[in-house]
Amino acid sequence: MKIVRRLYFYAVAFISMEVVLWGLISLLRSIFNPKIVTDNAQALAQAMALILVGVPIFLVHWLWAQRASARDDEEKTSSLRAIYLYAALIATLVPVIQNMLALVDRLILGASRLSMERALLGGGQTLSDNLIAISMNLLIAAYFWSVLRTDWLSLPEQGNFKDVRRLYRHLWLLYSLLMVIFGAQQVLRYVFYIPSQTIGVIGRETLVNGMTLLVLGTPIWFYVWRTCQSALKDVEENESQLRLGVLYLLALSGVITVLASGGNLLYAILDKMLGDSISNPDLMQKVGINLSVLLPFSVLWGYYGGWLSKQIKADTDPVRQAAKRRVYLYILSALGLTTSLIGISSLISLIIDLALRNEPVGGPIFRQHLAASLSVLVIGIPLWLLTWLPMQTEARETGDPGDHSRRSVIRKAYLYLAMFTGVIGGMIAAVGLVFELLQALLSNSTDPSFLTNILNALQFLSLFLVLLLYHLLCLRQDNVSTTTALETLQAAFQVAIFDHNGRFAANMQAALMKQASKLPVKIIQSTEMVPSDFKPAAVVLPGSLAISPSDSLGAWLRGFKGSRLIVTDESTNLIWNNDLNRAAGNVRALAEGQQIPSTTRRGSSAWMIVTYVFAALFALQLVFFLLALVISTFID
Repeated sequence: MKIVRRLYFYAVAFISMEVVLWGLISLLRSIFNPKIVTDNAQALAQAMALILVGVPIFLVHWLWAQRASARDDEEKTSSLRAIYLYAALIATLVPVIQNMLALVDRLILGASRLSMERALLGGGQTLSDNLIAISMNLLIAAYFWSVLRTDWLSLPEQGNFKDVRRLYRHLWLLYSLLMVIFGAQQVLRYVFYIPSQTIGVIGRETLVNGMTLLVLGTPIWFYVWRTCQSALKDVEENESQLRLGVLYLLALSGVITVLASGGNLLYAILDKMLGDSISNPDLMQKVGINLSVLLPFSVLWGYYGGWLSKQIKADTDPVRQAAKRRVYLYILSALGLTTSLIGISSLISLIIDLALRNEPVGGPIFRQHLAASLSVLVIGIPLWLLTWLPMQTEARETGDPGDHSRRSVIRKAYLYLAMFTGVIGGMIAAVGLVFELLQALLSNSTDPSFLTNILNALQFLSLFLVLLLYHLLCLRQDNVSTTTALETLQAAFQVAIFDHNGRFAANMQAALMKQASKLPVKIIQSTEMVPSDFKPAAVVLPGSLAISPSDSLGAWLRGFKGSRLIVTDESTNLIWNNDLNRAAGNVRALAEGQQIPSTTRRGSSAWMIVTYVFAALFALQLVFFLLALVISTFID
């Protein structure tokens, strides 16, 4: 109930804060721009309505949150309060940056005697519009910053606030880095620009917009990145999964964009070499567009790829270190495999067209088709081989490294995804093939493209079958090697099951045999004496027996040095708890007459899950922006 109530108050406080803030901004803009008052009474009335309605709602809910935080440590340290405070900073500081960007951009455009409408943002705004928005957002940000700083000084437990602060910093990192990359791309686009006959040429505003992004984005990125790096002195920050995920995102975004723009660059060059009549200035125009994307993302890939490698190597556990490296390589391998299959299919389709004389050799379609196929293959095959072969070598090793590699979730997911693609793709190709044959049979006629469609369906079917069979073979080899290795380990691991009612041991042994059939198991009744020469590696006990063992069993357990696995049983008075807070909550529930399960587990914080979901959505927006940027360069 507390979580739902907390969510309500903070959600309403946040929305009403934004309503009041932008109502004040609209009101002040109308005061400093009399034309709005005389020409548009609706805008003034709307601003005043937002303020008059929003202020009391905000005060009621925010003051409740402040009082609750002051009298209850649970409220003060809650993840939702931390999310609210840091979200308020983002909601106010981002508009500050955006308005500063619009203001500086227009000033430079004006000094360059260019139209204000060519500004990247706020082309129709005025100086007072931007200054009012900046000052009001800074005022609100300063208030919430003071509240946040006061909270930090009095927090009895900082775990939730540290998690949200980490997310806050990395969101700023992504935002500022996006400004820097896009600014660098715009500047390079202008630097590589060569006048040509192409319609839609760029102007000096491209350079101005890019420089503005760099001037504002670079110091923000430098400060935020240095802050993130300085925080690594804290063990929790250094081992953060969020930091690792952001490094994965940045490194993969860099390599994907570099390969895409590099492939497009190679296509333009190959097309020209194969006889395209494009003029040299137009060719250089295409080359410049792709270089303006390739260069900044190459720096992004190199820099954050290096930090990703350092982050992975910093893990002292070789198993976890290998698993982290495996994620990166398998993602790149999947991209390389997909690209290679597209290139091979495209090349085979071209060969079919040539064999059936659908396209003349040297024609424009043939030239473009060949250039596209070769550029995709040149990018895809090396990427797949350089990432897949090391993973295969690792999986074929004997010993622990090979076992961990073969049993890794990421490898299983990769193999099954490839097999899934092979099955579904093959099914679609087979449906298309059967459709063409049945249509020709039932209509007793064929259209001119019948043979081409049949051959293309066959080549698609063949490629998907090869994809399926190859990865199925890899999976079977993994299973055989893993089964042999695991059975050897199981056979050397003696387990003892202590029973107290005649049923527990039989059920436990049946469960063990389902998961580890080669495991040697010995059942011992709680009243029996344990043989002195019996030294199992692990023992399994029901909960009630572990709490109240017999004298002989208790004496033996005190001298036992192996692992002890305790299983909850039918005893209704045993309530297992994994942490102090859970135990305290269960004691309170019992005092209040509530029924609680005999086994309780600790779950992840619901609000931290929400924060990570929002972080993932932001990351997806970044990826889509990068893809749109690459696609737009191709279209240009």
